[in-house]
Amino acid sequence: MKKRQLILEDGTVFTGTAFGSDSATTGEIVFNTGMTGYQEIISDPSYCGQIVTLTYPLIGNYGINSDDFESIQPSIQALVVKEAAAAPSNFRKQHTIDAFLKFHQIPGIAGIDTRKLTKIIRKQGAMKARLTEAVETLEKHATWESITLSNDQVQRMSTAKPYVVPGRGKRIVVMDFGMKHGILRELAARDCHITVVPWHYTAEQILHLNPDGIMLTNGPGDPKDVEPAIQTIRELIGQVPIFGICLGHQLIALAAGANTEKLKFGHRGSNHPVKDLETGKTYLTSQNHGYTVTKESLATTDLILTQVALNDGTVEGLKHRYYPVMCVQYHPEAAPGPEDTRHLFDNFLTMTAQIKQTFKEEATYA
Repeated sequence: MKKRQLILEDGTVFTGTAFGSDSATTGEIVFNTGMTGYQEIISDPSYCGQIVTLTYPLIGNYGINSDDFESIQPSIQALVVKEAAAAPSNFRKQHTIDAFLKFHQIPGIAGIDTRKLTKIIRKQGAMKARLTEAVETLEKHATWESITLSNDQVQRMSTAKPYVVPGRGKRIVVMDFGMKHGILRELAARDCHITVVPWHYTAEQILHLNPDGIMLTNGPGDPKDVEPAIQTIRELIGQVPIFGICLGHQLIALAAGANTEKLKFGHRGSNHPVKDLETGKTYLTSQNHGYTVTKESLATTDLILTQVALNDGTVEGLKHRYYPVMCVQYHPEAAPGPEDTRHLFDNFLTMTAQIKQTFKEEATYA
């Protein structure tokens, strides 16, 4: 078996077995704690530019199928696992994880101590890393400052042109920042007429579509790198009901005057507990993000904190004090993960219906 090295920015070197593509790559190394759902994780556009470590020790045991993708083209830089199953067993399997990564030109490394690696990331924080076939000396990568990671992930992951998913229900415009298919599935299941638009669409272009509501999707990277979208959202607040998920949540916060910051190692997994401050209920949620809205910055905005993470107290949900705007940091569409919060899509559509009725009544009495 061919050997491969994983070299971390802090100088740590792991030597393991190569699988997937033979290419070398550099990216930000992160970890996901989900026990299942590796196919959805690999195909989540929010991982664009990242080397993903899966902490569950056996990956690929039920293979790869054609039903569980969250994007057509996976965008992770590389995959790190303890063991990559060579002979998966499941009635839906079509490919091994090795064959799948080879087809998409994504390298992987197996046979390393992923517990040790995860502890390093938790202690040192997410950092640059390199996956390589050759035995490279540490001196060659001693000046990590010279390696610049991309900050145009949203531009790369967003749709290039608008398209429609027809329905006979509410007209929803989806701003695509690197959207998971699960969001479209949830809206389509509610018979919404969906128009997906690129990340840089202006408020004027969106309003021209006469939407009942606007969905701001998940996506990769730092929310401050997509300033045009922040300005667009700022102009849309108060005109149309808005629901933001993950990156969309962070963009709403920035548009309303709050701030965001990078987390030490992010939230990536399928069982993150979140408490709803309005109902007192706790939900298990699926999460994948490296940035968070700073709680202190909310004091000078019209945003109300509605949900918090029970693990570290970070901001998980917001709503606007005056306008129909709601957002959550986690993924209510799950994929993978628990479906505790799928009702948020219903809440969003209820909000759009209430606003439409209000406008209708105001027009009647005008």
